[in-house]
Amino acid sequence: MIYHKSTGEYKEMMPGIQRRNLVHGAQSQLCEFLLAKGAAIPEHRHPHEQTGILHKGLLRLIIEGEAHELGPGEAWSIPGDTPHAAEALAESVVWEVFSPPREDYLED
Repeated sequence: MIYHKSTGEYKEMMPGIQRRNLVHGAQSQLCEFLLAKGAAIPEHRHPHEQTGILHKGLLRLIIEGEAHELGPGEAWSIPGDTPHAAEALAESVVWEVFSPPREDYLED
């Protein structure tokens, strides 16, 4: 499957946070997130492994209560069912892979 950037639409997930699905297969899914400065994703968990990289900006990622400040080019991997949250300390662009694909994201 090929993704052409000009065809993807962003979906607003919550104030200041937009997501678009870039491409997915049977076992993984790649998404792009745009986060406005100050936007926050509250603590949550899901069964999917989540691996990401910060393309642009500054992000505070909290994994199991431990805060990590990340800059461009820094990456993470969060096991499934692990509590995590995030806050954009600057306007940010994040690319993340979910495995298996998130069915709730595929419905958009």
